[in-house]
Amino acid sequence: MKETLTAGLQRLEIQLPEERVDAIVRFGALVLEKNKVMNLTAITDPVQAAELHLLDSLSLLKVLPPAGKSLLDLGTGAGFPGVPLKLAEPTIRLTLLDSLQKRMRWLETEALPELGVEARFLAGRAEDFAREHREKFDLVTSRAVARLDLLCELCLPFVHRGGYFLAMKGAQAEEELHEAAKAIRLLGGSYERTEEFEIGGAVHSVIVIHKTGKTPEQYPRSWARMKQKPL
Repeated sequence: MKETLTAGLQRLEIQLPEERVDAIVRFGALVLEKNKVMNLTAITDPVQAAELHLLDSLSLLKVLPPAGKSLLDLGTGAGFPGVPLKLAEPTIRLTLLDSLQKRMRWLETEALPELGVEARFLAGRAEDFAREHREKFDLVTSRAVARLDLLCELCLPFVHRGGYFLAMKGAQAEEELHEAAKAIRLLGGSYERTEEFEIGGAVHSVIVIHKTGKTPEQYPRSWARMKQKPL
């Protein structure tokens, strides 16, 4: 796993101290080990995990410098991309949010304490936390949660004005961006650019949305309402 990750970081021209690379690899190994008894990922091969989980997460280091910033990883699942980013840049003030309680308990009580990582944990649905944590974060990331129009309604309310939402997408990024144009405007966002990376033989995209205005108070709506009538 370490050899694959190191080679990938070199391709992306990301330089990290070896002890941070070792910690990231250790986290990947913890995920694969726990996956034997808990459904964390469909990826079980260490080489694929290094590319599609670890390197994919760390590609965000090339998009915006996260040092010293507050970062919310919404729908973190097994901890991607938030935990690898925190291990790579320890000054990040990390909050992990996911609706699956078992995964969050594992991250909070087992994985992150073993790695010496501090983070805040929010277990529940994003729309239920939006009011308390409204416009509190410099950066919000999300990966493999929903299509972009729905994702913007979940994520942009958490970003403060001047901050950024980084949506991690695949080959359908441009199609989803076109579909989400109205939602981005309504929610106080402004599309800035799309960064693309070749990882594991496929194109991985990061859609960068700048929070330039205020999100109207009625958003986010309930998840059922969002799916029924997307913005």
